[in-house]
Amino acid sequence: MIADVLAEATEKMTKAVDVAKEDFATVRTGRANPQLFQKILVEYYGTPTPLAQLASLQNPEARTILITPYDKTALKEIEKAIVAFPNLGASPNNDGEIIRVTMPELTEDRRKEYVKIVKQKAEDCKVSIRNIRRKAKEDLDKLKSEVGDDEVARAEKELEVITKRATDAADDAFKKKEAELLEV
Repeated sequence: MIADVLAEATEKMTKAVDVAKEDFATVRTGRANPQLFQKILVEYYGTPTPLAQLASLQNPEARTILITPYDKTALKEIEKAIVAFPNLGASPNNDGEIIRVTMPELTEDRRKEYVKIVKQKAEDCKVSIRNIRRKAKEDLDKLKSEVGDDEVARAEKELEVITKRATDAADDAFKKKEAELLEV
């Protein structure tokens, strides 16, 4: 039972770190990256649909993304969604066949702003990890009467090790992304 609680906590913490890394990938660095567009939802026949399901994304140049919709009638909606997406700063050009998105050069102020955004995402990840730890600790406390105080105390120490590993992974991912953002 204790092993199940610890395994579940480990799995959830790993997922929290993975989600944070995916979020970091959506914050742009000096290059245009199709991953920046992963979270964009386009209103397609009344349904919010991920852009990647409506179009192919190509990266022919360092600061350009070509978006080729599978359905040409979605061009206007795709363009609207790109313009409305926060923190992208991109300017889409629609030629009736494809949308060419040119990313502006990153200024030092913009880079620092992106670092703040990534730092907030890292902090959110750590909060989620701590919430998972709290839930696991409550579950362990419920098992005290069945397995004994010593077993629970050992499991709590192991839980702290698991939590530290997860928060360190979130910090490492943040530092890596921060270095990537500040690199000129």
